[in-house]
Amino acid sequence: MDEKQAAAHAMVDRVFRTEARRVKATLIRLLGDFDLAEEALQDAFVAALHDWPRQGVPDKPRPWLVSAGRFKAIDKLRRRARFDASLEELAWRMEQDAEAPEAVAPELEDDRLRLVFTCCHPVLPADAQVALTLREVCGLTTEAIASAYLTAVPALAQRIVRAKNRIRETRIPYTVPERHELPARLESVLRVVYLVFNEGYFASSGDSLLRADLSAEAIRLGRLLGELLPAPEVLGLLALMLLVESRRPARIGTDGQPVLLEEQDRRLWDAGLIAEGLPLVEAALRAGPAGPYALQAAIAAVHAEAPDAGATDWAQIVGLYDVLLQMAPSPVVALNRAVAVAMRDGPATGLALVDGLLAAGELADYGLAHSARADLCRRLGRRDEARAAYARALALSRQEPERRFLAARLAALDLS
Repeated sequence: MDEKQAAAHAMVDRVFRTEARRVKATLIRLLGDFDLAEEALQDAFVAALHDWPRQGVPDKPRPWLVSAGRFKAIDKLRRRARFDASLEELAWRMEQDAEAPEAVAPELEDDRLRLVFTCCHPVLPADAQVALTLREVCGLTTEAIASAYLTAVPALAQRIVRAKNRIRETRIPYTVPERHELPARLESVLRVVYLVFNEGYFASSGDSLLRADLSAEAIRLGRLLGELLPAPEVLGLLALMLLVESRRPARIGTDGQPVLLEEQDRRLWDAGLIAEGLPLVEAALRAGPAGPYALQAAIAAVHAEAPDAGATDWAQIVGLYDVLLQMAPSPVVALNRAVAVAMRDGPATGLALVDGLLAAGELADYGLAHSARADLCRRLGRRDEARAAYARALALSRQEPERRFLAARLAALDLS
């Protein structure tokens, strides 16, 4: 292989790493089929490996790849049409559309946003939205997604296949919703991104507390949404993820166990992520009435600005939780508020609130509620109650590092 060929091959490899997801998103829009677009993507890069060393690298590699992939798909459909006549008409329509210069070139970046909205369409079940977004937008393998959510690979693959079939059968358009449809549709997209981030930042089960790949993909999606659709709640969610993610270096101790927020060495927090997130909080709050994500981001900002837990403005955090609880009432938000009240007014006041939430029943099987109660009882010297609450939290946990942390807290009580 001569120097020119080696340079072309290196360029193909570099373009694949940086542009493959964008090219695939455009091919999905143009071809209207996920699997056909996947084949077209692979064919386009094979063509690039063949043509670029001989003809030179095009000035605009991405449109070249989109065009190559599209015409490869049309050729495949024509060959398959010998067995299925309906494909001949589909190939003909694609070929006619391809003659319009605006079919491929315009706003290729927007195709990723269209794909996000398609994968998160409300006609799809919530679990399918998450799986399809991770597979088709984030590029995670089916095996990686199944591992993250403790699902068998065949079951996860079937979930994705059913979602693709549903999109095709119901003719869900590959578009960003019209303005009047946007609030409802955007809510679905943000919820999926938020779920992906949470699973990465605090895995629901398994041997690892953190899934950095999932958190990174959620933040990547958040940045994309922020660039292409800078609505207040989009900015709020991105800010929230950045500020929470900044704590990752301090979340795991040298023993591999989780470190509580108030005990973290804040010198380890990522200053770059904080510097990116704080202005986004301000922008989200200025842009319009604060929504749930913007309010949570504001709470994260108060933590980020405090040098340590003792210097945290807990009164402000409780006030923000008061607003959040009115806007988006949930027992988990109420629990977080109770913990903040405990920090502001003392453990006894917080414990009374936690006990009231547990008595209501909705958090009876929520391990973090019992671990919060255990910690407050421990601070108050109520060791028997703390021991029982830690044991209940341990029984509910499916997360190995968290289980080790709770077991250590239980052992410490027994030794004291």
